[in-house]
Amino acid sequence: MKSTPSHERVCLLTGGGYPYRRDALSGWCRTLVEGLRRIRFDLLTVTDREPPSAPAYPLPLNVGSASAVQIGREPARERRRGDNNETGRGAAHLLCRGLLEEGRFAAGLRGLAELATERPDPLGGVPLADLLMDAWRARADSPDDPPLPRLGHRDARTAATLLKHALGALVVPLPETDLIHCVGGTTPLLAALAGRWRAGVPLLLTEARAPVARHRPSEERLSPSVRAVLRRFRAAVARTGYAEAGLIAPLSAYHHGHALRHGAAATRLVQVPAGVDPSEYPGAAELNTDPAVVWAGSGGPDSGLAPLLAAFEQVAAAQPGTVLHLVGVTPAHEDFCAEQIERTGLGRAVRLHPLPADPRDRYTAGHVVAHVPGPADPPYRLIEAMMSGRAVVGVDVGPAAETLGDAGVLVQPDYPAELAIAIAGLLRAPGRRRQLGDAARRRALLHFTTDRVVRVYGALYTDLAAAPPAPSFELALAVPAPRSERPATVRWLSPADGAATDAAPGGPMPGGDDDALAAMPPPGHIADPAPIALDVFPPRPGRLCRAEEPEEPEEPGEHGEPGEPQGALAGASPAWPLSRKGGDEL
Repeated sequence: MKSTPSHERVCLLTGGGYPYRRDALSGWCRTLVEGLRRIRFDLLTVTDREPPSAPAYPLPLNVGSASAVQIGREPARERRRGDNNETGRGAAHLLCRGLLEEGRFAAGLRGLAELATERPDPLGGVPLADLLMDAWRARADSPDDPPLPRLGHRDARTAATLLKHALGALVVPLPETDLIHCVGGTTPLLAALAGRWRAGVPLLLTEARAPVARHRPSEERLSPSVRAVLRRFRAAVARTGYAEAGLIAPLSAYHHGHALRHGAAATRLVQVPAGVDPSEYPGAAELNTDPAVVWAGSGGPDSGLAPLLAAFEQVAAAQPGTVLHLVGVTPAHEDFCAEQIERTGLGRAVRLHPLPADPRDRYTAGHVVAHVPGPADPPYRLIEAMMSGRAVVGVDVGPAAETLGDAGVLVQPDYPAELAIAIAGLLRAPGRRRQLGDAARRRALLHFTTDRVVRVYGALYTDLAAAPPAPSFELALAVPAPRSERPATVRWLSPADGAATDAAPGGPMPGGDDDALAAMPPPGHIADPAPIALDVFPPRPGRLCRAEEPEEPEEPGEHGEPGEPQGALAGASPAWPLSRKGGDEL
């Protein structure tokens, strides 16, 4: 099938994902690209590992290019005699101070990004470790700020090495497009910011990062000061991305609140929940097999596997014969999974499966789906399980509660026993299990479908990347009231002040009261059913609104208020209250 001719070109930027890796985030990107046929996509993924040689997904016709760039390799050194890289040193100084003082980080990061167009290593010859220590000491000397962990020479060198590795994303060249759409974490966002600053194109940011302070498993061996530097660096990059993005699309209210707390403007936030294709996850009947639990994830150290195995040990003891299917384990993490399973002694009760090419086969083998995500996992797998019609037992972290609602069972994190009790309870209650599965699918069909995602992102692309509309001029004809006089509506609604001096007929109300609506007409007049017609323009000085004279005021007692005339308005407008006849004629 031929695609619709493209009007906008979009660079879809990810961190080691689509189209070179099969995971939940890549599946979401594939749905977006295949759904927006009128958009020409240039796919770029940035990773610190050796990229695959070929894409893992077939590319549709509206994909113009697909490439993967590896960062972290030692760039070619161009050290010349007498070149101290003062520009890079100044930008790095602002960046290091910006880790502790808001307002400087963006300027330093942009300086390094612009310098990357002139030299392959913008930090070449820059003593980054010394600059980090200087910034750390300046903050440590301030008595008003909370204390920081001590940053020694060795820790400063380690942190500088890690920062240089991450900042290598600034030199990644981006294709010429009308819009940059960044989906991922810190590394792709750095490349997106550099591309925006160099080309001046708008940036759309899909916020799917984990809004919690976390450390990667490989960083647990680092000192507290180095981890503090990395945590502050990631937060500063996120704040800069929020400030530079034309629009920000968080996946949930949970991510929406995180963006607001970190400086995102509320006017730029458009919440777009994730979605899956219902045809790829049909509600299939349960298999007539032994009790089975399905968990989907990569199987890495930060994928939630450890608490899942701890809970399944108790499930297997309470429900003998139960099988745990680990779906989507990547080849890089198979050895880690096997090691963890061997430690638990579960043996053949746990079975590893690569991510099936057909989504229909991901959850059909289980009777219950255990949603135990890692700290950075978006809720894609949870929505897939809901759409498949399986009962879900999840851990209440991140957006799980707002996504699942009352269509599943949620337990507190870090309590494997509570998770095991919930899973075993559903395995023993087939009626309640099917009821929850049907409710989960109905909720997914109502809130989390791909057509909603494609429709909203198509509008966001058009809003940011489309050409501005042609200038138009509108001629409005209006005759304003004279500025020297208050409009008649204001004068008539303002009661007279008996103690005030008389004003010229038709002129402003006496007394100089700034709030002309502070006092309202007598309640008796408001209760009168007769309509009130007020002229738009004030009467001319010395003349009444109409040729006929105003009627005499009514006697006291008819409306419960005295019928004395309004002296300040005499000769300027009818007195309160108006009669039915006068109101009709006005």
